Amino acid sequence: MPEKVVKAEEEWRRELSPEEYYVLRLAGTEPPGTGEYLHNEQVGVYRCRACGAELFRSETKFDSHCGWPSFWSPMAGDRVRLLEDRSHGMVRTEVRCSRCDSHLGHVFEGEGYPTPTDQRYCINSIALTFEPAQQAEPDHQSERKA
Repeated sequence: MPEKVVKAEEEWRRELSPEEYYVLRLAGTEPPGTGEYLHNEQVGVYRCRACGAELFRSETKFDSHCGWPSFWSPMAGDRVRLLEDRSHGMVRTEVRCSRCDSHLGHVFEGEGYPTPTDQRYCINSIALTFEPAQQAEPDHQSERKA
């Protein structure tokens, strides 16, 4: 993983749109069914919108019918941080970018999806950017870990 990105909240506010800031920095959620990558079926890499870190590959994306893009695994375990989230009267596992600590979404386990991990990384589209495969540059660090 590339070196950490640390910025003052004022910098994040200047660099991100109000909607991006709400999700990435305030742990908000975009409305279900509205994200630009919900139905994206192109091959490529999903990156953190705030810092550009490579997080998910299209090969791990699946249609969970939950209203947000779903992945069964991040590119590598060190790409995301998992935190207990007790907001909204429930216990969930929050997913954050390891590089810049931006909120991405939540991960759920044991829902019975036919995936190799039985996990559903439910990620806000607005927290991501997408690079089609022909444009994505190789990530040599993840190749070494594989």
